Amino acid sequence: MRKEREEEIVKAFFEKDVQERVLHELFSPKKRDQALNRLCHQYERMLKRKYMIEIPPPNSDPESIYRLLKAEGAEKAVYSLSYNEKIDGKEMPLLEAIEQAVGFGMPSIISCIPGELAYFEAEQGFGPPPRFLLKHPKQK
Repeated sequence: MRKEREEEIVKAFFEKDVQERVLHELFSPKKRDQALNRLCHQYERMLKRKYMIEIPPPNSDPESIYRLLKAEGAEKAVYSLSYNEKIDGKEMPLLEAIEQAVGFGMPSIISCIPGELAYFEAEQGFGPPPRFLLKHPKQK
C-alpha cells in the first residue's frame, strides 16, 4: 500500500466532505474494506460526478478499455484500489490491472495518471456494472 498514491486518488476524485473519512478507513487495515464498500452502492455520492465520464456499452472488453486509457495518456504502471486482493494497493502494468478489474463484480479504481486519470468500475448489480473514466483537469 502506498499512502501517497491513495491520497492522490481520494483528493482528486472523491467529494471533499468524505475524503478525510475515506482516507482514515483506507489507512486502517481493519477498516479498509469499509472504504471500498462505500464505492458499492454510494459511488455517485462518494465520487465527484463532474469528473466521471461513463464508458458506454459494450464496455466489458479489457483490451478496449486498455486502448481507451492509453489514448488518454495512461502510464504503463498503474496503482489500484480494489476489492480484488490481486490488485488492491499494488502497482502493476496497466493491462494486467484492467484484466483483473473488468468483470470482477466489485468496485475498483485504477489510477492511470496520478491525480488526473483513473478507471472506475462499480459493483455489478443487474446487468453489467457501470464503468467510468475519471478525468481531473491537469493541476498547474
